[in-house]
Formats: sequence, structure tokens, C-alpha cells
Amino acid sequence: MATPLLFLLFMLCISHSSQMLLLPLTHSLSITQFNSTHHLLKSTSTRSLARFHRYRHRQISLPLSPGSDYTLSFNLGPHHHPQPITLYMDTGSDLVWFPCAPFECILCEGKPIPNPKFKPHNLTLSQSDAVSCQSHACSAAHSHVPNSDLCAMARCRLDNIETHDCSSATCPPFYYAYADGSLVAKLYRNTLSISSLLLRNFTFGCAHTTLAEPTGVAGFGRGVLSFPAQLSILNPKLGNRFSYCLVSHSFDGERVNPPSPLILGRYDSTGDEDVEFVYTSMLRNPKHPYFYCVGLAGISVGEKKLPAPEMLKKVDSKGDGGVVVDSGTTFTMLPASLYNSVVTEFDARVGRAHERASEIENKTGLGPCYYLDRVSEVPTVTFHFVGNDSSVVMPRRNYFYEFIDGGDEVRRKRKVGCMMLMNGGDDSELIDGPGATLGNYQQQGFEVVYDLEKQRVGFAKRQCALLWDNLNHGKN
Repeated sequence: MATPLLFLLFMLCISHSSQMLLLPLTHSLSITQFNSTHHLLKSTSTRSLARFHRYRHRQISLPLSPGSDYTLSFNLGPHHHPQPITLYMDTGSDLVWFPCAPFECILCEGKPIPNPKFKPHNLTLSQSDAVSCQSHACSAAHSHVPNSDLCAMARCRLDNIETHDCSSATCPPFYYAYADGSLVAKLYRNTLSISSLLLRNFTFGCAHTTLAEPTGVAGFGRGVLSFPAQLSILNPKLGNRFSYCLVSHSFDGERVNPPSPLILGRYDSTGDEDVEFVYTSMLRNPKHPYFYCVGLAGISVGEKKLPAPEMLKKVDSKGDGGVVVDSGTTFTMLPASLYNSVVTEFDARVGRAHERASEIENKTGLGPCYYLDRVSEVPTVTFHFVGNDSSVVMPRRNYFYEFIDGGDEVRRKRKVGCMMLMNGGDDSELIDGPGATLGNYQQQGFEVVYDLEKQRVGFAKRQCALLWDNLNHGKN
């Protein structure tokens, strides 16, 4: 009889004393992929809103729409014939999956992909690579349906189901849905290699059919099939803690940015970590257990502190409330009451000196926006998370995006600035899931650490490009 944890018993071919593994994240969105800055911002704001609002339209617990901003690459398959894989890194989902040949993607025209030369992966997978219907992995992929039911679907004989002797029956295909797409995949195990790391029997989904999902996802959420969970079984030092530091990009496709460091485990810091980082506790979410939820007490605009609604400070017994810290949503989404308070205070300070750019707001889906015809004074924005001294001061570029509008035959060239926080909807409608998300645009220039052992999320200001250089140099 196969043990339920067989899918997790991979071989970790690095030293167990190793404290850190450094990996590069690549930002995949830029102005060069769109007709204009307005088009890019409109597409990104629409996708952020759709990712957040998937809770309002479904009565079952599903992950966020897959993030499509930052990619992670690795190899999969035997050492003599590994296949390179590039996936979106996403803390809002709990599964590693990718397209496999033959592959059909329905309604995928116009969907962003990290590599224009992308082709479905042609892995050589055998029956022995398929995950058994009686494994814990199979149940997890099917939203914890009992293994006996899954083995019945796999046509295992009744007497074998009763004696737990269905190891040769493979896990049935599973359905996995996002906000604006879905997929059907099968579970397999194979060897994953990434940097100096080698994981045997790594479990992943192989999708031959998807709806509006052309690219796979490396799920870093809180689930047994996620990348950190699988890594932590044999090396808790690497799997129980990870962080990333997103290099500020401003969607500039012409500027070559260094990689954003993704750090598995802990590295030697020159300072006192508890002083460097601002920590807030992770909140348990019984309905969405794969989310990294935290509490938000309020937001300050300049010296004015605006209290958050009670729903953002905690997660209730139904899994409602709190804020998801999310690598896959671009812009932060706030409930209308808090968003409107922030906008009112922001506009009172910026609007008195700058003309409101309503046309730009309509084109981008963002606001408020202003024409910056003179030197602009923008108030500081601070997020106050629940906990003692858990306040994070945002750099200006994290919440106020400046770009050039016009310059064509119709409009003269003018500098424009837009606030990069978004209205997630009326508070009364946000009753089925988290009340807000902290997007990756607001996380730029911070090392964001997910400490799974101490159940907390931390923020520390960093020069992310310099951090990459220092850590990359240190490992050579």
C-alpha cells in the first residue's frame, strides 16, 4: 500500500545545513507589449480588479486568478533530458502546473505570455509518473475529496478500495478555476531541478486543456501542493521561509532591470532582523487556507491617519475579511470606504495645486490622476498593519505613477501622475472572502518575507538590485 505522503518524499540533493537558495524572478509586463501606457495601465488595472472580485461571483473556495507579473524558471524531467519550464510565481495559489503537449487553450487570444516563443511542454511522462488515486496529493488537488471516492472514479475495484490497495490506479483529472479562466489537468511526479536544488518526486499538474490560461503557475501559497510546502518536508530551513525583493520597474520595457531576488530560506544579514523588518502576524483563514492574510489597521496620507474598516483588521470564522499579501495582483485593492477616504485626503493635498486629469482616469482605470505642469508635492502614504510598530511607509513611486501623455497631433505632451491604489468595491459587497489585497506594485523596493514557522509577514526597505548582486556574489 502506498503511503499518503509518497508524493512528498522527494530527494533533496543539497546540503541539509544549507540556509538559503537564491533564485531570479523576471518581471514580464512592460509598455513594449501594449499600444500605449494607457493600454498597459487599463489592462493591468482591469486584471487586478478581476483577480480580486472572483470571490463575489463564486460560492466555492477557489484560488486567485493566476498572477502574470513575475516569472520563475526551472527544469523538469530526468537529468539526461530536462525540459526548461517558465511559470508565473504566485503566492495567491497553491498548485504548480503548466501546459503539456498536446495543448488546447480556449479563448487565449491576446493573453500575455512571458515568452513569445512559448510552446507547450513535451514531457515524456509514463504511467509510473502518475500520482495514485489514494495519495494525499490527489485528494488535495480535488479539494480534499475522500480518496475512496477518487479511486472509485479511477475504476479501482471495490475490494481494493476497501483494503486501500489502489496504488496502481491513477488520480483522476482535476478541475482548477481562477477568476477569468480554468483548466483540467492530471497529477504527475518527476524530477525538478532549480539552481543547485534537485527534487525527486516533485508533484505538479500537467494541463492539456485550459480556458484563457496559456501559461502555467508556480504556486507559493499555503497548501500541500505548493512549491514551499513540498520543499519544506525534507528541508524545513528552505521551505519554511521565503522572501522576495521586487526591483522597481515602472513598466519600463526599454530599461534592462536586474532580476528580482527570490530567497528560499534565510541569509546572513548584517543587521538585527527584528529591527530591520516590520512584522505583522498571518491570520488563519478557514475558507481560503492557501492565502497569506494579515490585518490592516489603517492608512495615513501625510499626517492624517485614516482608520480601516473592522473587516480588514481580522478574518472571521467564515473566512471573510483581512488583507491578502499577494505577488500576483499588480495594484492594491481597498474597500470603497477606505479607498474613498484616501482619495479625499490625497485630492485635498494634490488637487489644490494640479489640474485633475479625468480623461486619463477613464483611459487607465486608475485615479485620481493629475496633470503635473509644475513641481508636484505628493503626500506620504503609510500602511498601518495590525501589531505593535507595524507601519510601512511607502516610497512615492509605489503609489504615484508618473508618465508622459500626448505628444501626438491631437494633444500636447504633458506629464501625468496617477495614484496606484484601486477601489475594490462597496464594503457591503465584500462579504465572501478577503476585504483587500496588497499588490506587488506596492511591494516594490521591499524585501517581503513569509515566515511560515513564526506565522508572520515582514517588510524591510531594500535596494533590491543591490541585494541581488550581494547575495549572488556571496554564493559564488
